[in-house]
Amino acid sequence: MSGPLHGVKVVELAMWVQGPAAGHLLADLGADVIKIEDRDGGDPVRGVIVHLEPGKTLPFLPGGSSFMHEWCNRNKRSIALDLKDEKGREVAYRLIEQADIFLTNVRHDVPKRLGLDYETLSRINPRLVYGHATGWGHKGPDSSQPAFEFAGIARSGWMYLSGDADMPPLNYAASLHDLIGGTYLALGILAALVAREKEGTAQMVNTSLLGSLVASVAAPLSCKLFTSFEFPRRYREKTGNPLWNYYQCADGKWIILAMLQPDRYWPALCENLGAPELANDPRFASMAVRSQHAEELIGMLDRIFAHETRDEWTKRFRAAKEIIFSPIQTISELASDPQVLANDYIIDFTHPVMGPVKLVGVPYDFSKTPASVRRPAPQFGQHTEEILTELGYTWDQITGLKDRKSVL
Repeated sequence: MSGPLHGVKVVELAMWVQGPAAGHLLADLGADVIKIEDRDGGDPVRGVIVHLEPGKTLPFLPGGSSFMHEWCNRNKRSIALDLKDEKGREVAYRLIEQADIFLTNVRHDVPKRLGLDYETLSRINPRLVYGHATGWGHKGPDSSQPAFEFAGIARSGWMYLSGDADMPPLNYAASLHDLIGGTYLALGILAALVAREKEGTAQMVNTSLLGSLVASVAAPLSCKLFTSFEFPRRYREKTGNPLWNYYQCADGKWIILAMLQPDRYWPALCENLGAPELANDPRFASMAVRSQHAEELIGMLDRIFAHETRDEWTKRFRAAKEIIFSPIQTISELASDPQVLANDYIIDFTHPVMGPVKLVGVPYDFSKTPASVRRPAPQFGQHTEEILTELGYTWDQITGLKDRKSVL
């Protein structure tokens, strides 16, 4: 069966992660995503070098690609064009004529220079939904400035959301925030697609890395906007609700308690901690007084959790079914988590170069039009000839385009 976007045609002119992530989300949902890459180099993410530590980098995958390319370009087809060449641009226009969506994350002045701006493409295809994700937004004094994810994390306040109060700003894992940007771009495009089907009106959708990350910190930012109070970074040992905290176990691993209605769960937690006397201790009888003695209670819980391993606590709490908790896992542990595997959040896939591999699956389950991983990330220009023949080019014309270096 086909995904819910089966029959939707997308032309993607995007690089690195934010734009390609949006394209991969649409492709997973069944859209036919054709990735236009520059004939002379392709998407730089193909050759991205990940520095693990000074002098040590992550090796490339068999076939020479990067794991980031494989992730954010799966389910797509690649065509390599010289968009500065008249004939290469003509191919792009023929693709646009048949497309439902055009998406890009190049700097906001680049589409105009290439003749791929909204005004030009909407004349070619009046039904085209045009999605453009920039770094800082299409308006304002910094709209033309370049951006990468690292800069967006810094400017959006994300680096001060975690950690103790006296810690320096914290970095986050690569591509998390680009994926947030890509998700908002895909969401905007889908909303515009629905509007086109309902109202008959196609339009341009502008998003940005900054705007997406501002939206993603809506809770602490709303606190500031409504109350003028900046949500503080807090010490683990001094958090106001000890049942919304994390604790180290006997094996050095960590477990988290996540109870926002702590009075409801307090007796059951005390029982399963093997400390039922704490439930009747007047210092901890309610959230109000527990908060006043939070630092003292956290110290007690630290000592209790240190008596058993994380797996032992996990088994005990899971059996109780009354405690909201989770082991704090590494990415390696996540890769073999039985709950993740049971829901196909990680799947088996046969890669044409690497053979049997594990891939990140899709996070939703449609009852009648399932999303799926159908093909690996394309090799550079892999589908150029295939796409050109679909557009009606003859083999003589394709040879002419190659000789002219309009296509790869």
